[in-house]
Amino acid sequence: MSSNAASAIGPNGTGFVLKDRAAALAAYPHARRAGGFLYVSGTSSRRLDGTYEGVAENADGSLTLDIKAQTRAVIKKYEAIEAIIRESVGLGLESVVDLTVFLVDMKDYAGFNQVYNEFFDSATGPSRTTVGVRELPSPKLLIEIKAVVACP
Repeated sequence: MSSNAASAIGPNGTGFVLKDRAAALAAYPHARRAGGFLYVSGTSSRRLDGTYEGVAENADGSLTLDIKAQTRAVIKKYEAIEAIIRESVGLGLESVVDLTVFLVDMKDYAGFNQVYNEFFDSATGPSRTTVGVRELPSPKLLIEIKAVVACP
């Protein structure tokens, strides 16, 4: 097991809490392995220090939010999460079976897809559902993604 992850085995599988990622906002792990799958909790662009990728604060206090930067940050977090856990379960982005994507504004759908297509293709990529939501846990967030990953 990587020194960056702590795991705990329970009746619902093995939970992974990653030390070098932003902590969950409630009592849940970053991921849980059960029944041949890794279930990755909803992931955003929030960094370990509490700041957000794809967010710029303007001089007047307003925010400029970038869906492409946030999408790229979330997918790269999946790569990092999988790299940390890979030591024990052996997986990567090619093992992602299903993604559920939550967008605060569907006007960002095209920008999200543009970045998504840099990482996945229709022949080998995961199945996917994209849902428009009213809000996410922070007004700085435009996107959150949760995943199901096949484990050997």
